Amino acid sequence: MGKERVTVIDIAHAAGVSKSTVSLVLQASPLVNEVTRAKVNAVIRELGYVYNRGAANLRQSNSKSKIIGIVVNDLTNSFFAELAVGVDMVVQSAGYVQFLANTAESVDRQREVIASMREHGISGLILSPARGTEAADLKSLVASGIPVVNVVRQVAGAKVSSLVSDNHAGVSAAVRHLAGLGHHRIAFLGGFPDTAVFSERLQGYRDALSDMDLAVHDELVVSSAPSRAGGVAAIERALLLRERPTAAVCFNDAVAFGVCDGLRAHRLDPGEDFAVIGFDDVIEAQTAVPALTTVSVDPQGMGRRAAQLLLKQINAGRAEAEAIVSSVRLVVRQSCGSASDKRERLSLL
Repeated sequence: MGKERVTVIDIAHAAGVSKSTVSLVLQASPLVNEVTRAKVNAVIRELGYVYNRGAANLRQSNSKSKIIGIVVNDLTNSFFAELAVGVDMVVQSAGYVQFLANTAESVDRQREVIASMREHGISGLILSPARGTEAADLKSLVASGIPVVNVVRQVAGAKVSSLVSDNHAGVSAAVRHLAGLGHHRIAFLGGFPDTAVFSERLQGYRDALSDMDLAVHDELVVSSAPSRAGGVAAIERALLLRERPTAAVCFNDAVAFGVCDGLRAHRLDPGEDFAVIGFDDVIEAQTAVPALTTVSVDPQGMGRRAAQLLLKQINAGRAEAEAIVSSVRLVVRQSCGSASDKRERLSLL
């Protein structure tokens, strides 16, 4: 009985890399670093693997399927689950199915899952880029003519379509609302400072404070992971300040929920002793206790719009980049409370 044919999976196991990475090496992709490339090529020579490029090209030319890829940076955030539902509503009615993947903010993982999706012949990609994603990471997709729509985050220099929220206007509205309730020390909590979204929201915060004739205090800006745990950590740091804030605009709803958890740990009631505003308006915001005041971006609606934009490009047969900024609105609920004497209680604790 002859020797069994060596496969890409065999190469991946022997080299200690993913199947997608091996595929990238075989395709001479610039996305693979030289150390990994050399290791994979050494295993290929050792096992005697022969790459049938003609068959691979044939597969690729026939591989355009009714599949839409959707890659997000943090699937633990319910915002992205709702976004995916919105995408599915549109692509399903158009006869497509979606492949969903989570990168957990890893650019390397992002490259791998996109490469794997390309092997399955995706017709287009909706991407919420991982931190550190550069235009070069999307270059091969653009060159191959696969339509891409970036959501939530943009990638500077990438010639792909984007759909983002009006981050500046949303946070500005939140700050103005809190100032209107009588708050003077308003914190901005959560988010990674090295992202454009953070910069836009922070600028909205600072501009609104200036517009309301309130001082801008750098110590009231506390960055953290944009997660529930990050919210707990951010409010812990804010409460250590000599002059504590009495209210906070949070980077997103996940951070806001964590801030509420942290306040309760200090026996402070969100909405009573401390005002909290989130950003996103996920489904849980309505049912939280207290119900969360938040900047609504309509996650499912954003997913639907992203899918519609992508299908438009697929059907047109060309990927002309469009940049769309979605409007937002402040939804006032119980978590921001009202300016009351209870804020004086906070300063005395």
